Amino acid sequence: MINGVINVYKEKGFTSHDVVAKLRGIVHQKKIGHTGTLDPDAVGVLPVCLGKATRICEYLTNETKTYEAVLLLGQVTDTQDTSGTVLEEREVKCEREELEEVLRSFEGAQMQIPPMYSALKVNGKKLYELAREGKEVERKARPVHFYEIRLLSCEMPRATIRVTCSKGTYIRTLCHDIGQKLGCGGCMEHLTRTRVGIFDERRAHTLEDIARFCEEGRLGELLIPVDRMFDELPSVSASQTADGLVHNGNPVPIRFLSNSLTGSFALEQNLDMAGMFGETGKKDEPTAVRLYDSVGAFIGVYTLDRKHNQFRPDKIFYDPEG
Repeated sequence: MINGVINVYKEKGFTSHDVVAKLRGIVHQKKIGHTGTLDPDAVGVLPVCLGKATRICEYLTNETKTYEAVLLLGQVTDTQDTSGTVLEEREVKCEREELEEVLRSFEGAQMQIPPMYSALKVNGKKLYELAREGKEVERKARPVHFYEIRLLSCEMPRATIRVTCSKGTYIRTLCHDIGQKLGCGGCMEHLTRTRVGIFDERRAHTLEDIARFCEEGRLGELLIPVDRMFDELPSVSASQTADGLVHNGNPVPIRFLSNSLTGSFALEQNLDMAGMFGETGKKDEPTAVRLYDSVGAFIGVYTLDRKHNQFRPDKIFYDPEG
C-alpha cells in the first residue's frame, strides 16, 4: 500500500471528489482521501492522503489556509460568485482607501453565515440541494478567523485580495460581505488556494504530472511522509527492547525512550521532562511526541501519561510492510 501525502494542484472543473477518484485510478489504490473541499471553479492546493496517511485528513482539514481571490464589486449573485444568477447590480463608487479600510475590519475573529450554495446539511439535506429547489433556510452563523486580508491589486470594479483564514471559511461569503459593507454589493470572480498548512502551490502537482510520475515509477518523489505533518512535535526513538511494544501499538515506558536532546536512553528516575519534552509546567497536561522505533521507522503520535511514566499511542501509522 502507498502511504503518504501528495500536494495536488486542483484544476478548474474538477470537484475534490473528482480528484480523489482520478487518483485512485492513477495509483490503483482505493484508500485515498482529500483534506477539505474546493469548489469546482476554484483552483489550487488540495493535499490528498494515501493509505495510512488518511488518518490525518482531519488534522490537515484543520490547518490554516491562504487564498487569492478576485473580488468583483457592484454585482450580487445567488451563489455569491460569478457562476450564479445576478440578483442585483449597483454602481461602484468606493476608492481604494475605503476598500482597504473595510478589508481590515474583517480581520480577526468573525461570525460568518454559510451560503445557501454549500454542502452543509440542514435536517439531512445539503443546502445547495435546497437552493436549487428555490428554497432558502435559516443558517446559523459560525465562528471563523481571518488572520490576514491584504489588497494585492485594485482596478475597480475588481480587486485581488489575499486571505489567510481558519477552517470552515467561505471566501465567496467574505466577498459578498465586503460588498455589502461597501454598499455596492460584491461577489467572487476567481479563487486560488495557495497554501494549506505546509503545502503551497509552488510545490503542487497536477493530475497529469502525477500520472506521468507514476508511469515512470517515480511516484515516491511526490509523496510526503506522514511524519512530516508533525514536524512541530519533539522526535523520540524507542530502544530495541521496546520495538515489540511500539510495533503493536502498545504504551511504552519512558525509560525505553531517547530523543535528539539527550542522545541516550532516558532513565525513569532522572528524566528531565521539561528539558526533554518541552513541558509547560502543568502536571496534568499531556505532551505529544513523534515516536520512531530503534531503526527509525515512524510509529505514530504518542501522548505522555505522567501517572504511569509512559507514552500512550494517540495516532498509529506504522506499516510493518513498509
